[in-house]
Amino acid sequence: MTATEDLIASAEAHSAHNYHPLPVVVASAEGAWMTDVEGRRYLDMLAGYSALNFGHGNERLIEAAKEQLGRVTLTSRAFHHDRFAEFCARLARLCGKEMVLPMNTGAEAVETAVKTARKWGYRVKGVPEGRARIVVAANNFHGRTTTIVSFSTDPEARADYGPYTPGFDIVPFGDLGALRDAVTEDTVAVLIEPVQGEAGVLVPPPGYLPGVRELTRERGVLFVADEIQSGLGRTGRTFACEHEDVVPDVYLLGKALGGGVVPVSAVVADADVLGVFRPGEHGSTFGGNPLACAVALEVVAMLETGEFQQRATELGEHLHAELGLLAGSGKVVEVRGRGLWAGVDIDPSHGTGREISEKLMERGVLVKDTHGSTIRIAPPLVISKEDLDWGLDQLRAVLG
Repeated sequence: MTATEDLIASAEAHSAHNYHPLPVVVASAEGAWMTDVEGRRYLDMLAGYSALNFGHGNERLIEAAKEQLGRVTLTSRAFHHDRFAEFCARLARLCGKEMVLPMNTGAEAVETAVKTARKWGYRVKGVPEGRARIVVAANNFHGRTTTIVSFSTDPEARADYGPYTPGFDIVPFGDLGALRDAVTEDTVAVLIEPVQGEAGVLVPPPGYLPGVRELTRERGVLFVADEIQSGLGRTGRTFACEHEDVVPDVYLLGKALGGGVVPVSAVVADADVLGVFRPGEHGSTFGGNPLACAVALEVVAMLETGEFQQRATELGEHLHAELGLLAGSGKVVEVRGRGLWAGVDIDPSHGTGREISEKLMERGVLVKDTHGSTIRIAPPLVISKEDLDWGLDQLRAVLG
């Protein structure tokens, strides 16, 4: 057996089969490139679902982590530490908000937002106890906890995990009329992704996000934007909501906030929202730990320059122009996306999304399929135009 085959066989034997990864075993990575245990190099065109917006082994982020590793990594929130206040202040400023509640994973941020919205609904809006409801969009992906899959419409994510958590109303993504009909006096929040990533990089129709903002403000409901995958530079703006000049009440952040070094997530809002929490009502042992704050502070500093947002804009325009030509050739049914992020629906005559991903892997490019015929393209924002073009050349070759 090769080293790759041996390691995959061992993983299959000793780990739960909750993922179906491509048959590649990565041993090292730098920038937009990864190297496997056999020494083969691959262009990363997925970037850890946007967790690696700044590339593998980004020098600034690794140095920030190393420096903090030599000082203190964890205190728990039982004590203060010297990176926490600056992290919260700087992230709040980046978001144009007042307060930050740091957690670890994206799913934790979503769970925290659900608890925030319900508590706000009872303490501020005055919804009767036990009646708070949250409106979400069909085809959403907000995580995999029991509560979150309770409002998923994906059978694979949801099946066999009941009984499910009540209190959620599902409406079609992009349908303002359905959203308006779903909001009642008991509604405390509307929770949506500004761009639906796992669903295939679905961009809502123009005017939808401003419509959500107007409706939620009019009805006294929180607008919670899950920017965990779409935020922090991926779409060419710091937040995907910015493309339509929309500012939600609550931002949910994660993935890229940890720079691909440590898991960091956060709920960011003003004091009239996050101020509903009192000591002991919510927490996390690792949430806001010194190492996480040190790395995330460097991420915030990098975003403050606008450099990465500009790269995503420029390279994204090029990416979508090139993919548009493929769509016009009949090999691709549809291309969607924003910035350096695209969902590409492959014509079924050329293979499934999984088959195309495997063929690309054989040619040294790593992407991932979703929902049968779709592949997602989301390279690190540090990728060069030359490498991006090479990756697109491999896609053309695979499609014939």
